[in-house]
Amino acid sequence: MKIKNLKSNRITNPLGFDLGKPRLSYVAYDTTAKKQTAAQIQVSLNEYFSNIVFDSGKSEKIDSLAFELPIDLEPCTRYFWRVTVWGDNGDVATSDPAWFETAKLSEPWDAKWITPDLDKEVHPVLSKDFTLTKGIASARAYVCGLGLYEMEINGKKAGDEYLTPLFNAYDKWIQYQTYDITALLTSGPNSLEVSLGNGLYKGRFGFEGGQTEVYGDQFALLCEIDIKHTDGTVTIIHSDDSWKARKSDILFSGIYDGEIYDANLDDGTCYDVKDIDLGYDRLKARLSLPVVVKEELKPIEVIITPAGETVLDMGQNMVGWVQFKTDAPKGTEIVLQYAELLQDGNFYQDNLRTAKAEHRYISNGEEAIVRPHFTYYGFRYVKVSGWNGDVNKADFTGCVLYSDMDQTGSIETSNPLVNRLFLNALWGQKGNFLDVPTDCPQRDERMGWTGDAQVFSGTASFNMDTYAFFSKYGYDLAQEQSSLGGMVPMVVPMTTVKGGGSSAWGEAATVIPWTAYLHFGDKAILEQQFDSMKGWVDYIKRADEASGGKRLWTTGFHFGDWLALDGDDPSSPMGGTETAFISSAYYSYSSMLVAKAARVLGKDEIAQEYEKLSNEVRAAIQAEYITSTGRLALSTQTAYVVALFMDIVPEEHKNRIANDLREKLKKDKNHLKTGFVGTPYLCRVLSETGNNDIAYTLLLNKDYPSWLYAVTMGATTIWERWNSVLPDGKISGTDMNSLNHYAYGSIAEWMYRNVAGIKPVEDQPGFRSVRLAPQPDYRLKYTKASLDSAVGLYESQWELMEDGQLSFKFVIPFNATATVELPDAKLENVLLNGSSLKAAEVTAGQQGEKVHVEINSGTWEFLYTPEVEYIKYYSTRLAVSELLSNDEVKSVLTETVPQVAALPQDMIAKLGHQSLRELSHMPFLPISNEALDELDNQLKKIKVIVS
Repeated sequence: MKIKNLKSNRITNPLGFDLGKPRLSYVAYDTTAKKQTAAQIQVSLNEYFSNIVFDSGKSEKIDSLAFELPIDLEPCTRYFWRVTVWGDNGDVATSDPAWFETAKLSEPWDAKWITPDLDKEVHPVLSKDFTLTKGIASARAYVCGLGLYEMEINGKKAGDEYLTPLFNAYDKWIQYQTYDITALLTSGPNSLEVSLGNGLYKGRFGFEGGQTEVYGDQFALLCEIDIKHTDGTVTIIHSDDSWKARKSDILFSGIYDGEIYDANLDDGTCYDVKDIDLGYDRLKARLSLPVVVKEELKPIEVIITPAGETVLDMGQNMVGWVQFKTDAPKGTEIVLQYAELLQDGNFYQDNLRTAKAEHRYISNGEEAIVRPHFTYYGFRYVKVSGWNGDVNKADFTGCVLYSDMDQTGSIETSNPLVNRLFLNALWGQKGNFLDVPTDCPQRDERMGWTGDAQVFSGTASFNMDTYAFFSKYGYDLAQEQSSLGGMVPMVVPMTTVKGGGSSAWGEAATVIPWTAYLHFGDKAILEQQFDSMKGWVDYIKRADEASGGKRLWTTGFHFGDWLALDGDDPSSPMGGTETAFISSAYYSYSSMLVAKAARVLGKDEIAQEYEKLSNEVRAAIQAEYITSTGRLALSTQTAYVVALFMDIVPEEHKNRIANDLREKLKKDKNHLKTGFVGTPYLCRVLSETGNNDIAYTLLLNKDYPSWLYAVTMGATTIWERWNSVLPDGKISGTDMNSLNHYAYGSIAEWMYRNVAGIKPVEDQPGFRSVRLAPQPDYRLKYTKASLDSAVGLYESQWELMEDGQLSFKFVIPFNATATVELPDAKLENVLLNGSSLKAAEVTAGQQGEKVHVEINSGTWEFLYTPEVEYIKYYSTRLAVSELLSNDEVKSVLTETVPQVAALPQDMIAKLGHQSLRELSHMPFLPISNEALDELDNQLKKIKVIVS
């Protein structure tokens, strides 16, 4: 047995975070044991555990998902902890030590807020020289710089993170960071410098040119350094009016426009600093994960465009910057400009709107490694101007920047396009989970849109350990919400966008905390966010009461099914599904999530109240929108999907509504028309209601509108629009057209849940138990998925064999269980690990067309011939377009029904989604049933080949 993934509040070795009551988690693995029988957690003030401050003793009550440490924490203290785990087979293991270190907690600050005595537009460097005469045992720096800051000690950068203090509602709270600077200090003279940049705090931000000074109009610094000497004494260096300032080499910085750096700017003038009254009330130890360089990419090509430009192709739409090495002559200005795509082979930035997205560097003639400091870019292509000599791609490195989260999930299938789609969703998350879940990382926006974050939160939490990331975002959301009467803003932090209260967007308050709890099993996020969750539903309820108390939400502005393709006006982003229906459905859905959260937290009376409210809203929706025979009054894809996903439909009408959805899709030629609301749930609803084949069709469509259309067009991230780029390679518009917009990447959640079949269970969250219910389709030959969950590594694989058999392989981690659901199976025909399942020592049973098997930790392989044939052969019940796409089938049709083979392409485009049997009733294509039956006898010999 071994133990890994020791985390405090789901963070590895957190330094200076606000941890509250720390919750410790771990994963035991590499053991034949099935269950944890006991565990012991010890906490010490040193790594040798000779100064233990807490010992749980051997206990059966310790949960590996979250053990709340019952001790009072001291400020500025590092706590080491370890865990010992006992398995049910006698295995025992003790982990290596992990640690967490507190920040200042309630300890008062000696440091003062200071600002340079310079024009407020001049970027400053604030400095302090000091001498240490004693040995250094340890040293910490507690720092906040506004807008953004980087600290150097003796010429070396402190820490490996960037864009501190990161992004939040600075008017409500300000984070400070803690640095271990022991190794940077020396006995003798020391020099401390802190560079400041504009950032979100005082730089340009917002729509239509944006605003400046959104949160403040002056640079500011708070810095306190605590040095413990080897003789036990302490030296404190803190910011005050004894510090000095100079003009930075950074002439300009902005989130949207980039950075200008002049390496020659050294006027040697020293300026004073002065106090600035920002107070300490808003200060809080950090919640934000560090933003770090997680990956590095090299350019795949240097392109000379038709316009004569030199452009680097990074091969991937990424977020961060390009670092370069240069020894250009003094005075040379090197300019890097960033963009997502080329047009007519040339560099193109128009879809960035007013964002300049450039980096200008003026050389001092010395060799240098150059990067920007207070900005970032969303890009694939980089135009290089002013370069001295030939551009060599070896001199450039793409630095991929995002919040420091572990990747936990992966999916691979037999289809390379689907694999690329999954990677596009993953890269969309990498690019937009930069402290705030932004909508896009490149244009003059980059805002924490609540709706985007909400619909993608499930996919995000399969892909990565998002618990701490969403905990910070939720805290920020609640801070904004607290002054808005429970209304949830459109964006968090609000910055320049002051509106809010839209359904689906506001559901970030309820859906995200519940998703984090479901995936990671720690109810602390529900405790932190419960007032926010409840406050949002109370806001909706007040709107309902003010409009008559009908238990429908019919007032206020709502984005609705944003960017759907079924709106009345093709030029409008508003979808065709009635917003009152969507809003009312979310009213019911969020009320039920509040009830569920209340029940988890032991708030039973509140749980009953909000469950009752949810049921009342559901009944009102049914009365308003569903007839007594089960007909939905709204006939859009999203309306059907929302009604089914949010449990609005009475049980007796679910089959009717599911069939109506299938028919609606058929009318739409089995292509989606959904927007931000319908898309995340579309395939999940189809697979869960007996329409798995249509879900796969939607996944695998390659023409517009579809997920794979963008992939076939060379996309390496998810687009904002279904047709962000047209088939001829032209961008479809520049007003609102991001090529890195993760919302539609929510299809990956269906891939995890339904294709691979890994489904969390609400009453055993954190994947302590799962449903493993893969839903194969003949159009994929295999699927392999892994999930390094909060309890350990799950694997789910299936393969459709050449002889028609289905094989499944599942890996279940230690101390976890799963219910396997084998589709289209007969118990007596299933083999488990090579032997009859019926004779195996597991609980298994036939439940309708599925076989259910209860399994625990270990590797499990199932093999059987399904009762339904998964390998498909051609027939007259397949779409005509599919029949005509196969040369052998087309030859048969030419001989037997030549009028079908001769159908013109424009007619196939209009009617080809229908089967030959359906079209045989049309006046222009009469074919008798006898002829169709004879044709089926010939077609059933031709196997459908999946490329």
